[in-house]
This record gives sequence, structure tokens and C-alpha cells, in this order.
Amino acid sequence: MANRPIFIPELRDRSFVRKVMVDFEWFPGVSLQQKQRSIESLHTAAERLHDLSPLLEISSKSPDKIGVDLSAFSLTMDNPPLEHSTTIEAVFQGSKVFELGGPFTDMYLQTARAAKKDPRLQSSGKLRSFQFGETSWKLEPETAFYDWLYLLALQQHEKLAYKLLDYKAFSDIEFNPKRSVNCQARSAALFVSLTKLGLLHDALESPERYLQIIIPEGQVPKQM
Repeated sequence: MANRPIFIPELRDRSFVRKVMVDFEWFPGVSLQQKQRSIESLHTAAERLHDLSPLLEISSKSPDKIGVDLSAFSLTMDNPPLEHSTTIEAVFQGSKVFELGGPFTDMYLQTARAAKKDPRLQSSGKLRSFQFGETSWKLEPETAFYDWLYLLALQQHEKLAYKLLDYKAFSDIEFNPKRSVNCQARSAALFVSLTKLGLLHDALESPERYLQIIIPEGQVPKQM
């Protein structure tokens, strides 16, 4: 058995995303077939226990093409300061600032997998912040910077992005909350909430406005 989160758009309060943990049968192995068996098991359990249907797996292992296309390893963006289109994953990794170096913006030129495995991520000391263009992002709120990149990318892929509105919740079989913080399935749920509440355009005006919207009043950290 395994335990993984399902992320649900939350329209009733300022949390915007609700997480439920689901126990399900895990099928060990690294093959696509085994990953998709685990995804099916997770979704079946979530539908039975929490009435969550339809569900979309967002990862490179998704059985649905839209789920693969929406993966941070596939979804691209070309917002300033980027000079070309690149994946969310490469931008996220290349924007990290460590004790001993960074941001390593040359990672923007790498594939998503190469950027994630770049040895500098392990040899540069403790993660301190993120730097994207002229804007510095603190580590708190934990998922704010990653979610921001994902929302920016979705803005450029409107036809694909609005298909998310057809789903009730989202999963990422590769995400283990014991080892990671950021999750593309959570970012997708945030997009749905902001869109349905009419806040998406306002949130994407600037990082400052985005933080004002997603964080309760009085708790917004200074980013600049």
C-alpha cells in the first residue's frame, strides 16, 4: 500500500487548494505500465472514498495525453526574462539560488530532465531563494514560486489550460510529499480555483499582486 495526495480546487475560502491523502495499492517498478497501474489504483480509491471524478493525472506517466502535455517536463513558457521557450522544470531548477551559487540560468537551455539532474543542484549548498529576472522569491510560501511559473505557462497555452476546468481533482504519481514540496497537480488545482473565482487575470498582473491574492492579508512577505 501507498499514500499519496489528491489536490482539489477550493472555491469556498482563501486556501484555493484542498489536499486529501489517499491510501491505495502500489505497483512497484519503473516501467510506464507499472506507473499507470498505480495511477489507476490511486484514482479508483479517490473516487470511492471521496467521490472525486473525473480525476486527471498530471505527469509524464499520465495515461491521458493532456496530463502528459501539462507536465512541468512538457509544458513550456517564454515569458521575460526568457529569450526562448523552455520547460517549467528547467526554469524552476535554473532559478534556484544557493549558498554557493545561482541562479544557474544556463539551465534554461537544458531539457527538463537534464536540468533536474544538474550536479550543481547538489553541490552548491543550502537553497536560499529563487531569482527570476529582476524578481527575487523567498522560500515561503513554500509553493508560491513554482505555482507562479506554472500559472504563467498555462496563460500561454490557453486552449490546453482550460481543459483543466473539466476535472474535479488532480494527482501526480511521481510526487511524494515526504521528499518534495512543489507539485504540478497542486498548481493545476490552483489554476482552476483562480479561474472559476475570476481572479486569474488579476493574480498574474505581478508577483506582488499574486501574493496578495493567494496569501491571507497581513501575511504577505516582501519579495523584491
